[in-house]
Amino acid sequence: MSEPTASARDVETTGNAGTTGNAGKLPFEFLFDPEFVRDPYAEYGRLREKGPVHPIDFPPGVPSFVVIDHEHGRAALSDPRLAKNLRHGPALFRELTGGNPALAENMLSSDPPDHTRLRRLVSKAFTARRVECLRPRIQEITDRLIDAMAARGRADLLDDFAFPLPVTVICELLGVPAEDRDDFRVWSATLVVPSLDEEATSRRDEVNAAIRDYFSDLIAERRAAPRDDMVSALVTARDEDELLSERELISMLTLLLIAGHETTVNLIGNGMLALLTHPDQLRLLQDEPGLIPGAVEEFLRYDGPVERATLRFATEDLRIADVPIPAGGLVHVSLGAAGRDPGAFDDPDTLDVTRSGSHHLAFGHGVHFCLGAPLARLEAQIAFGTLLRRLPGIALACTPERLEWRGNASIIRGLQALPVRF
Repeated sequence: MSEPTASARDVETTGNAGTTGNAGKLPFEFLFDPEFVRDPYAEYGRLREKGPVHPIDFPPGVPSFVVIDHEHGRAALSDPRLAKNLRHGPALFRELTGGNPALAENMLSSDPPDHTRLRRLVSKAFTARRVECLRPRIQEITDRLIDAMAARGRADLLDDFAFPLPVTVICELLGVPAEDRDDFRVWSATLVVPSLDEEATSRRDEVNAAIRDYFSDLIAERRAAPRDDMVSALVTARDEDELLSERELISMLTLLLIAGHETTVNLIGNGMLALLTHPDQLRLLQDEPGLIPGAVEEFLRYDGPVERATLRFATEDLRIADVPIPAGGLVHVSLGAAGRDPGAFDDPDTLDVTRSGSHHLAFGHGVHFCLGAPLARLEAQIAFGTLLRRLPGIALACTPERLEWRGNASIIRGLQALPVRF
């Protein structure tokens, strides 16, 4: 693991004091409030006036804190004292989430050296060079999806485009049948939401069983008849090289499948909504398509697809911005709030597709920086460029107020649907 940055080392003494004590604790319902789900940035802006770190009763009964500024959020994401492995978390949290294969034994929920070992197994498939080789296929899928929409004059841009594009790409990369994508969407929607009641826990357990059965069958197929795909490569790493366990294999495939499309779906959805509600920026991109790569970075900053990073667990008593975090405490880093921090970005609440720089935290920071970032960026650049070129009259088919956002304290920031006409 690389050495932490100076700000991470100084995290105990720098910054303004945040809200402390039970009297200032954000309630459990904070993340479920419909107004917060619709516009978390306004609430984060009010909180930021009181400090960059706030205790929050989420999960209920567990000492938890949310970091909402860019400086301390970036430092926390690379602080080795904030671990990802569930064994560092409270027993209650382990019970609530331990059966979730997306949070079990993969690189997202591990620390070095296990993280290094697991990430190395798949990192070559996501290098910039390897991803660039996918450009023709991504363009082909994009055009096919737009062909299917164009004749109708209307579409749900999520169902008809933003979801099938990345899920088709990641299925082909992994070697997973794309015709099963409806199942993948249901599984993903369930696993990214906390299981905080009996109904949610029961639903999660059903999904967990379905995923285990699905990948167990697929692994058995590849053992019997290997192919040139990532599933076969990981099975070989498991059986011949003994580089990961069977449980790690299933967990890794679950993570790659879900993370491989979830981020891009909402990057496209949130970004198109931002453009459709800012017609001057839409026209600018249509007139100057060379701005699209930078615009994708602006969409990630302005209203990114992941509202909060996956949880970190304090391995020792520490302080962030003078707020004490006890050993075993949970730390949420709000990537969305960091993207609207006026201390890091000029006029942060303004969408500006000409904005320079890409120091947002939408893909995380440190050793857990999103492995699939190059793929997500390429998919988004092709998606936006092609949509704006081929559907120049695209517009919302409803008022923005009628749009519904995914809630239930999910870390994902995304719409339920995005109806458009053209």
